[in-house]
Amino acid sequence: MSANKPALLRRAALLALACSVWAGAHGAAVVTIVNGNAPDEGFNDPTPVQPVGGNTGTTLGQQRLIAFQHAATIWGATLTSKVPVRVGASFVPLPCTADTAVLGSAGANDIFSDFPNAPLPNTWYPSALASKLAGDDQAPAGEPHIRARFNSRLGLFDDCMAGSGFYLGLDNKHGDKINLVTVLLHEMAHGLGFQGFTDEQTGEPYEKRPSVWDHHLIDNRTNKLWVNMSNEERRMSALSETGLSWNGRFVTGQVPTVLSPQSVMTVTGRRAGGAKGMYEVGDASFGPPLAAAGVKGDLMQVVDQENGTGLACAPLSKANAAGVKGKIALVDRGECSFVIKARHVQDAGARAMVVADNAPGPVTGLGGGDPAIAIPAVRVSQASGTALKAALKKRQRGKSAVVVNLTIDPERLAGTDSARRIRMFVPAEFDPGSSVSHFTTDAKSNQLMEPSINADLPHEVTAPKDLTQALLQDIGW
Repeated sequence: MSANKPALLRRAALLALACSVWAGAHGAAVVTIVNGNAPDEGFNDPTPVQPVGGNTGTTLGQQRLIAFQHAATIWGATLTSKVPVRVGASFVPLPCTADTAVLGSAGANDIFSDFPNAPLPNTWYPSALASKLAGDDQAPAGEPHIRARFNSRLGLFDDCMAGSGFYLGLDNKHGDKINLVTVLLHEMAHGLGFQGFTDEQTGEPYEKRPSVWDHHLIDNRTNKLWVNMSNEERRMSALSETGLSWNGRFVTGQVPTVLSPQSVMTVTGRRAGGAKGMYEVGDASFGPPLAAAGVKGDLMQVVDQENGTGLACAPLSKANAAGVKGKIALVDRGECSFVIKARHVQDAGARAMVVADNAPGPVTGLGGGDPAIAIPAVRVSQASGTALKAALKKRQRGKSAVVVNLTIDPERLAGTDSARRIRMFVPAEFDPGSSVSHFTTDAKSNQLMEPSINADLPHEVTAPKDLTQALLQDIGW
């Protein structure tokens, strides 16, 4: 798991640790935290701290452990297993700089096939799930089912994202800090089975056996399951941008209750020319969501760079402000955060913001958070931005006659394919640790198991807020 504001999550195989045990969660399953830290380190760090957000710990180590317990309680109340789930965890120094950091990582400690009561023969299952299905612990005595480690230096040192450390409160009021409970829920889900064991970069199954994950991945262009593909077909599917979906009855059954209609942009007007038509857009995690009523107005381009682009990373000039006032502002991605751009065009009087991407690729959302943003914002692809700019070349100072309507398509659900199955994250350039093992970033509302932590995530893993539990049900939980 890495971070560079916003945090990007990465799951991986993990660490070796010691074996003191701390009490786990109570519910339909028991989740036990195995403390892997030495005295005075990590969970045992004696640094005094003030209680925060319902976390009553008075030392840094206690608060870290209480946050873990809280996440374990949420998962324990969600799962069903008579075999306690052991999470081997520690806080240790991990690589970081002033602007970027490895937050941590988590995953299954071991995998098993052909165990008693295995639903699918010759198929890999993660340790915790194999034990649940067998009704008996499959892990070697004392071994954790899940391994996890997190950065003990984050936000505490000048060379490790100072000021942007973990928020240890339990109330989700994390502000501009990284919400540890949300990160823990995400990473525990990977360890519980939200991951495959086939090499996504080569398409080759581990020891030539598919995982239960492969039985639910489907190429939505061919309707062919991964388990029935060749290595090369799997490799190409993992680079298909929008071509890979999750095929499971629990997830697909919950999709209509969890996901919202797809946001779209319709372009009309007498000077729209070749830009006329309907465009898929990515939603912002800040500002008001789009609605059926739409936000309609002339599109006006911000130009504040010598090359003809508009970054809106500083307050708009008098001419740009006059151009976007009461209109919809078109700006370019780059140089500063999306919320800074939104704040500047909002201050200039714009009714909404459209961000044109600066590189080829599928449409994704706009990350960030700022409660002061009161206008909607969306993102369009680089190709769409180029078409819009071409139509705007003949604009007048106060109007463009290129009319944009930002609205929703009630027939389509954000982040799904034509069969209303949620898509998986498979960018055209393979992203180790993220590709295939996460939901698409196009989902709306934002989902816990996207490859990035969004600021608006609740501490929930079930419908109608989230699809993570439903996916774990699909694989056998």
